[in-house]
Amino acid sequence: MSKKKILSSAFSSLYTDQRIEKVCNTLHDNGYEIELIGNDWGGAGEMHRPYPFSRIHIASSSLKTAYFEFNWKLYHLLKKKADKNTVLHANDIDAIMPNWMIAKKLGIPLVFDSHEIFTEMPAVQGKPSQKVWRWVEGFTLPKIKYMMTESESYAEWFQKTYDIKKPEVVRNIPRKLAEPAGIPDNHPKIILYQGAVNQSRGIDKAILAMKNISDAVFLIAGDGLKKAEYEALVKKENLGKKVRFLGKLVPEELRKVTRTADVGISLEENGGVSYLYSLPNKVADYIQARVPLVMINFPEMQRVKNQFDVGEMITDHHPETIASALKKVLANGRMHYREELNRASQSLCWENEENTILQLFAKACSKASNEK
Repeated sequence: MSKKKILSSAFSSLYTDQRIEKVCNTLHDNGYEIELIGNDWGGAGEMHRPYPFSRIHIASSSLKTAYFEFNWKLYHLLKKKADKNTVLHANDIDAIMPNWMIAKKLGIPLVFDSHEIFTEMPAVQGKPSQKVWRWVEGFTLPKIKYMMTESESYAEWFQKTYDIKKPEVVRNIPRKLAEPAGIPDNHPKIILYQGAVNQSRGIDKAILAMKNISDAVFLIAGDGLKKAEYEALVKKENLGKKVRFLGKLVPEELRKVTRTADVGISLEENGGVSYLYSLPNKVADYIQARVPLVMINFPEMQRVKNQFDVGEMITDHHPETIASALKKVLANGRMHYREELNRASQSLCWENEENTILQLFAKACSKASNEK
């Protein structure tokens, strides 16, 4: 069976999307001809990939119209690039319609990767657009044969909600990293949040927790809609010496920062099932860097804690609760968690996810070959 050309597309600038990068690299390294399509909404940072990529120009000034513009332009681009030897790969629901339409038009396979439960994200909850995306989800998912998503809880939700075959689970976790040669002796200690600076991430509560923590600095690595608001909160609470914003970092720089931390946090709030059922990629990033964690007791993070004692879990977002857990991890020190972090790093690594991806695309290619 010959391997097909894969057109992978996403409403993304591609620059910092580590999941898309990992999936495409896995396919490229295993002999597939990959082409990646994103857009320049929010910027177009310089990238270097071993396969061709392009970004659709978005002229719209609002996100709502940007989605429609992207989908319209993506449809026509896929129409020009796809043929009978193509497998389409759509990332998230905001890129699925043009992919589904071209797949149906040409009779070619479509692999759908849902990075989250898009319709349950806080950014769309209660808004008119939520009904639109729910319709798109309900219309397309029962018709798609090849689907993967990021957690067991996500897969179970999609299966139950849309009465479909349970999607394959491909966790968004990093490649295996060697154990660091030593543990940094930081003064003050470093508490790290990495990821989008958006609502329902527990960042503001962690900022307030710093009022109860001494000899430590809280680093926030990322950017997002809430950054200015949280910067104002830091100023209002006179925490400028304890909280620093590092901005958005490319993956290589972020990994360097992560290795220096004494504790990492993943304190998502229940802003809907997309957050409740997530396994944030930062959890495995911390683990691969051998950094202990403070996590909220959501199902997927509890699943990790049940297997590996890699830090502390909290049951609420009160700043005092967060501070208490952080102080416990800092007092224990990184060496206390090293053995469990090493065990977890062998399990929570991209190498253990790749076979699922390759099997799914092999099935899609087999379908394409059989239908010629």
